[in-house]
Amino acid sequence: MIARADAEEFAAHWVAAWNAHDLDEIMSHYTDDVEIASPVVVQLLGAPDGRVAGKTALRAYFARGLAAFPELRFELKSVFVGTDTVVLVYANQRGTTTAEVMELGASGRVKRMRATYSG
Repeated sequence: MIARADAEEFAAHWVAAWNAHDLDEIMSHYTDDVEIASPVVVQLLGAPDGRVAGKTALRAYFARGLAAFPELRFELKSVFVGTDTVVLVYANQRGTTTAEVMELGASGRVKRMRATYSG
């Protein structure tokens, strides 16, 4: 079970890393064998399944996203805690709300993530 305080600390650090556009800090939250799925992957990479696998590929995808959205900024709205998952709900600089379901590994880093968007 993930402790609420640990989930909130993780969320605060994750948002701060994104808001600083610090790619090394962003990547510190993910395992080497991470897998994500997001509609933005389809948009930025043209990958029909919306998936990115592996930390190297994820780093390249995030770098591309930071370059495409230089004004990117997140405002944390809610943190949900499960047995091995954390869900972060946040608004971006355009006012779109996102929920990311993050499955954490034993290291406390994200091994799987699914992103969903409000609009």
